[in-house]
Amino acid sequence: MSKVGKVPIAIPDGVKVSVGAGRLTVEGKHGRLEQPFRPDMVEIVVDAGQATVTRRREGKEYRAFHGLYRSLLANMVYGVSERWEKSLLVRGLGYRARLQGTTLILDLGYSTPMEYELPAEVEAELPNPNEIILRGANKQQVGQVAAEIRAFRKPNVYDGKGIRYRDEQVIQKAGKLGGPGAAV
Repeated sequence: MSKVGKVPIAIPDGVKVSVGAGRLTVEGKHGRLEQPFRPDMVEIVVDAGQATVTRRREGKEYRAFHGLYRSLLANMVYGVSERWEKSLLVRGLGYRARLQGTTLILDLGYSTPMEYELPAEVEAELPNPNEIILRGANKQQVGQVAAEIRAFRKPNVYDGKGIRYRDEQVIQKAGKLGGPGAAV
């Protein structure tokens, strides 16, 4: 059995999981998520406050879909009950972020500020001008929005300026120290 796939998923109070013909729907206090799945590969059973995913047959492809759909279902249940969160830090002299409605405006050292329109399902919070906290029910979408914002100005390895994830370690390089052409 798959190590990931065989673990049952606990469904908290207030979350409703329904399995249709090739469609998985999860509803909770933070929204509603849908995911297509392959009923010819796996069977999803919901009963007594937990959901289990079992594969139809043995085989490499069946094992892969078993773990995949179990992880997707667990992420959906967590997302609609607690919400996923990603934190970004904006580092650099004069670099900052601000929010105008659903538009995130970033001053990143370019001649004009960068504007990013947030999707309806993702919300942003700025506790200070150098920190962006993104929240949403869909894990993939929250991660994609964070990656798109980070891509505006990736962290520079020489001076550390740019946008980075809160838990990201940027290893700084020394730069030019005593190489060819260095001043004596």
